[in-house]
Amino acid sequence: MLKASNIYKSYGNLPILKGVDFTVEKGEIVSIVGASGAGKSTLLHIIGTLDKADQGEVFIDDTAIHRLSSKELSAFRNLHIGFVFQFHHLLPEFTALENVCIPAYIGGTKTDIAEKRAMELLDLLGVASRANHKPSQLSGGEQQRISVARALINNPKIILADEPSGNLDSENAAALHKLFFDLRDSMGHTFVIVTHNEDLANISDRTIHMKDGNIF
Repeated sequence: MLKASNIYKSYGNLPILKGVDFTVEKGEIVSIVGASGAGKSTLLHIIGTLDKADQGEVFIDDTAIHRLSSKELSAFRNLHIGFVFQFHHLLPEFTALENVCIPAYIGGTKTDIAEKRAMELLDLLGVASRANHKPSQLSGGEQQRISVARALINNPKIILADEPSGNLDSENAAALHKLFFDLRDSMGHTFVIVTHNEDLANISDRTIHMKDGNIF
């Protein structure tokens, strides 16, 4: 599903990634762990097309994303990559349902089809009753489930999560981690997760350790 080869990235004179090689199989849940500053989020952003490597190649499901134009990257990202962040980034003026639908609207999906798919996901994630509530009316756990539904709306090839349980209490964090595995088992999604949560790292299919800009 994912292959990154010889990835280098620097900001000014500061090297962040130093020739990273990284692969993920379809349906695999992989955690990336390491101290702050190890390069974990930078690698995730490059994989997710939010940033570009100075050198190296990235393939997602055989698509060479390092060769795509900015316009092609935007379209590919919207349709094929789902993102879940520590801070949910839900738009406060829109309801939960509307937030989930936004990537589908951007991808050109008709409103009725997008809303039907969104409600199915909200129901699957146990928050259908909150569909018409705005983010300020939702708990942290509910907001994170809404953001997961938004990541899934276009049925992406891969889901990238950056500290997804970082702002959740232990009960909601455990529920979110279980949800990732349930989604993988029921829908076949592939997950790459940057985390400091040892419980999540321990139950992942594979844990990648990063230090000083490289994998070991």
